Amino acid sequence: MSIEGAEFAALMAPLGPFEARPVLAVAVSGGRDSLALALLAHDWAVARQGRVLALIVDHGLRPESGAEARATLGRLDRRGIAGEILQWAGTKPASGLQEAARDARYRLLFEACRRHGILHLLVAHHAGDQAETIAMRAARRSGPDGLAGMAAAVEHRDVRLLRPLLGVSRDRLTATLEARAVGWVDDPSNDDRRFERVRVRQDGSALAGAVTQPAARAARDRVLAETMLEVLDVEPDGAVALDHLRVSRLDREIAVRLLSRVVQSVGGGDYPPRRDRLERAVARLSRGAMRGKSGKSQDFTLSGCRLMLRQVPGSQRLRWIVRPESGRKSGRKPSQPLVPAVFFACGASGAPHLV
Repeated sequence: MSIEGAEFAALMAPLGPFEARPVLAVAVSGGRDSLALALLAHDWAVARQGRVLALIVDHGLRPESGAEARATLGRLDRRGIAGEILQWAGTKPASGLQEAARDARYRLLFEACRRHGILHLLVAHHAGDQAETIAMRAARRSGPDGLAGMAAAVEHRDVRLLRPLLGVSRDRLTATLEARAVGWVDDPSNDDRRFERVRVRQDGSALAGAVTQPAARAARDRVLAETMLEVLDVEPDGAVALDHLRVSRLDREIAVRLLSRVVQSVGGGDYPPRRDRLERAVARLSRGAMRGKSGKSQDFTLSGCRLMLRQVPGSQRLRWIVRPESGRKSGRKPSQPLVPAVFFACGASGAPHLV
């Protein structure tokens, strides 16, 4: 059964707030999932006197990719949807190609959103993608956030990444295109068993126990945001100060998520630190005894950040100072805000994923 306007509006509702006349960017590969999303988002935006810009990334990995991107652009144009082709230029890596392509894709998409002044970027991950993601994370023994799956809303520094289709099957997206007599492009890499996601999808058995817990994660996100407001301060130079006593009393899982968010934001990393490194770092934060008469702390580094325990002048209080590690990632802007302002404008069901 195809997806109609009222249902898509219900899928978009918890992802707000949006402008009175919303402007959306949609990542479009030319495949069925993203084309269906572009059509649905276009109808939704136009009904609210807004508009959509389709961003088509041409990775240049196959000889025919350029022609496919142009065909997709024409297919959208015939339905009144403006589009732009973004090209991944330069030499492609011999190994880690899928990860490199993903990084390049999001870099190009975010740059285009900033260039056009668009805050909301929609991507077409659907229920099947979600199940595959959870299965892969389960194989890596991910924590509760990983096993909750991809978040429907992720706050980046300048862009809100939105996934309205996480509860929708691919069959329904296909039906949506067929109902509108719209064709699509099938990428052969989606059947290439060199890639883990393809193997998980084709083997199927690993997906049986994949269950998301969005409500539980939304509750954890709210607790984390409130905790961050209580225990951290942002210094004028951009460093973050964490109250040692309060951090040492936090629930371990909250402390791990808090440190992950702080380090990723201060260090400007594209991804949070590994779980095992975070666990060890939180243990050090909780101990954090001063040493010697010098008053210096047992400083350590984590994912491009230096963490330093210092005494507050004129007080017996201690606090951890987190700042970028000298000589690393200089000049990089934080990849994510510490506590997105939009968090408190969203209901619990639509709260963005903080870590």
